[in-house]
Amino acid sequence: MRYSQAGLETKIYMQKGQSLFEVLAALVVVTVVVVAVVSLGSTSIRNVSFARNTELSTRFSQEAIEWLRSERDAGWDVFSARATTASVWCIKSDSPSWPAAGGSCAGASDRIPGTVFTREVAFTIIDSANIDASVEVNWTDAQGLHEVRTVTTFSDWRAQ
Repeated sequence: MRYSQAGLETKIYMQKGQSLFEVLAALVVVTVVVVAVVSLGSTSIRNVSFARNTELSTRFSQEAIEWLRSERDAGWDVFSARATTASVWCIKSDSPSWPAAGGSCAGASDRIPGTVFTREVAFTIIDSANIDASVEVNWTDAQGLHEVRTVTTFSDWRAQ
């Protein structure tokens, strides 16, 4: 059986091309892969940011506890008076110091300068020689409000 030249060219031309279905299937596969890679990258960036903020907030919390310990060592009576004057203090400076007045951190103006963190110290008087201090560092991101808390008990060790 002999084919004409025109019929052969038509057959070869039809065999070389891709069907519309194959092109759409390839586009779907490529789209799924791209979406997965972008999603993975976004999740990785969010996790790295959260880990960095957790590390920084832990450092700010420990820094406040060490500062409170030095305040206690400088004089129990002054330290105890501060804890009794106000049960909550917003420590918003990057190097801890007593603010002019006690009170909780209420807004963006109470953040530690140059950061997204607020730092609050809450005192609970146990007795005349023991005071609990809870340092809470908060920040808000796209996932919501996060908190790191460090609690310790300060004692008038000179009285013992």
